[in-house]
Formats: sequence, structure tokens, C-alpha cells
Amino acid sequence: MTGSPLFDPGLQPERTELAWRRTCLGIGVGSLIALRVLPALGSTPDEQLAWLVPGLVGIAFAVVLWVLSRARYVRADRALLDGRPDRMPGAGLMLTLTIFVVACGVAGAVSAFVALLT
Repeated sequence: MTGSPLFDPGLQPERTELAWRRTCLGIGVGSLIALRVLPALGSTPDEQLAWLVPGLVGIAFAVVLWVLSRARYVRADRALLDGRPDRMPGAGLMLTLTIFVVACGVAGAVSAFVALLT
């Protein structure tokens, strides 16, 4: 038997990429639901148009996150194939997702506060 053994017999990088895909899918589906539900909160056409923004931002973020997660997988796979685990990608993708989630929470709290005042 010639050749080198598999660097990761459990296929961990592939499982991680699939988990990121599911995260992107969840954000995308939630954003599509927001596009359907949130415009009903506006009483004027301008307000209804403004309520489309969260859904559109969410869809755009899901696409960007999907592209970044694919690039992370390629970098991780290349690092493992080269035998250089010290070149594995860091926590940038998780930090990006964390910032997005915190921003969504702050925007939701501000929206709720403004709705209570009006």
C-alpha cells in the first residue's frame, strides 16, 4: 500500500463547512421570513419599504458568510494537505457571525423601544 494516510479520517473540515452552510441557510430563511412579515408593521408605503431592510441585510449577510466559510474550508484543507496545521484559519468567521448577531439584537431592541414610544 503506497501513499500517505488520510490527514483526517473523520473529515472534520468537511463537517465544519456543512455546519457553516446550515448556519447560512438558517440566516437566509429567517431573513426571507422577515421580508414577508416585517413590512406589515409599517402603516405607510415608506415605512413598509424601511421594514424590508432587515431582511435584505440578512440575505446579503448569509451570502457573504457562505462565501467566507467556503474560503475558510479551502484554506483549512490546503493547510492539512500541506502538513502545516499551524496555518489553519483562525476565528475570524466566528467573530463576523458574533458581530452580526449582536448588531441584530441591538437593532431589535432599538426597534422595540421606538415602537413603545410611538
